[in-house]
Amino acid sequence: MARIEERVEKLLQPTIEKIGYDLYDVEYAKEGKNYFLRIFIDKPEGIDLEDCEKVSNEINGLLDEADYIKEQYFLEVSSPGIERILKKDRHLEQNKGKEIQVKLFQKDEKGKKEYQGELKEFTEEGITIILEEAEERKIERKNIAQIKTIYHW
Repeated sequence: MARIEERVEKLLQPTIEKIGYDLYDVEYAKEGKNYFLRIFIDKPEGIDLEDCEKVSNEINGLLDEADYIKEQYFLEVSSPGIERILKKDRHLEQNKGKEIQVKLFQKDEKGKKEYQGELKEFTEEGITIILEEAEERKIERKNIAQIKTIYHW
């Protein structure tokens, strides 16, 4: 599925940027018997329903013409949200120095499956976060199930 996501991202990015938005991420998923193509957009002021509608109208024809997805699917255009998942290096770069939550695939040697802390740095191999106790924790990417930002309400 990643291949479809990459192809769709390459196809849509220029158009989405041309109309004033950042293409944050593309997700193609099967849920139950239905397929969903989710396009996450962003801009500094945030995203509203009109933005989603505008982008949807702009990209619908491109997707139909490219015909990358053979199954019937639902197109969803939305904001990545206030607590957003960080998948790409550019997402990590934008969130250096900010608080994140890291979920692991399985418990580590300390018996923990989740960490919260400030993102200090990242490499191809892993990330480093600073925990509350000012302790640095290095986590290999292969062990990471999800990284997301944390918003304190």
